[in-house]
Amino acid sequence: MSTQSKTSQDWSAAQYLKFEDERTQPARDLLVRVPLKTPPKRIVDLGCGPGNSTAILESRFPDAHLVGMDSSPDMIRKAKTALPHRDFTVDDLRTYKPEGPVDLFFSNAVLQWLGREERFTIVKKLMESQPSGGVFALQVPDNLMEPSHVLMRETAENGPWAATLQSVGRDSFQTPREIYDLLKPVCSQVDIFHTSYNHSLENHAAIVEWVKGTGLRPYLDPLSPEEQKGFLSEYLRRLEKAYVSTYDGRVLLAYPRLFVIAVKK
Repeated sequence: MSTQSKTSQDWSAAQYLKFEDERTQPARDLLVRVPLKTPPKRIVDLGCGPGNSTAILESRFPDAHLVGMDSSPDMIRKAKTALPHRDFTVDDLRTYKPEGPVDLFFSNAVLQWLGREERFTIVKKLMESQPSGGVFALQVPDNLMEPSHVLMRETAENGPWAATLQSVGRDSFQTPREIYDLLKPVCSQVDIFHTSYNHSLENHAAIVEWVKGTGLRPYLDPLSPEEQKGFLSEYLRRLEKAYVSTYDGRVLLAYPRLFVIAVKK
C-alpha cells in the first residue's frame, strides 16, 4: 500500500479502510491470476498496508510462511491487530531485503509511489531472491489522467498553495511495452492486463475521502490546516462539475488499474 512518504507524516490505516472492500478487490483479482504450479513456501506482501491484502493471501495459501512489510508504522500496527499470528515489519521497499528465497512477491498498489527510474530496478533486484518459477505479482492504479487526479493537479497549480506544491505529484507509470521489455530478460512469462473499476460512491465528498487516504496525501501533507481546508473546498468544487451524479444521487468513480504477473526464468 505505501512506501516511504516524501513527508514525515504517517499514513492513516483508518482513512484507507473507509473503502476496504473497493481497495481489496484488485488484490483478489490479481491473486486469482497467480500461476504457481506448487503451493508457495514463502510469500512476501510488499506494501501490505493494514493487512487486507495479506488476509486474502492467507486464505489461498494458509500453510505458507507469509510476511507483510510496509513503510507505515500505523499500517503495520493495524495489520498486526488483524492478523496477530503473521509476521509484519516496518521497512522501506528501497532497502528491503527478504530473509531467504521467496516464491511469491505480492505488491498491491505500492510501486506507483516509487520514482519511475527505480521501480523495476527494485523489482528485478527482489526477483534475484526467487527460485526459478517464482512469481512477482503487482497491481497499481493507472488513473493519473482520470478527472479525480487531473483536478487534483489543477487545484494544486491554481491557488495560494501553488508555490508549495509545485514539485508535488507522482511519476507516470511505465507503459505495458516498457514493463515487458524491462522484465522479459529475466522472466519466462510476463502477463500484463488492465481492469477498470467503477466504484459507486455516496456523493462527491466521498471521492475526496477516497483520495485523502492515498493520492491526495502528497498535496495535503505540506500545507497548513487552513490551507488544507481551502484546497479541499476548491478540489470538491471542481469534482462536482466534472462528475455527473447518477439517478439515485450517487457518483461513479472510474478507477483503471494495471496488473503485471512475472514468472522468473
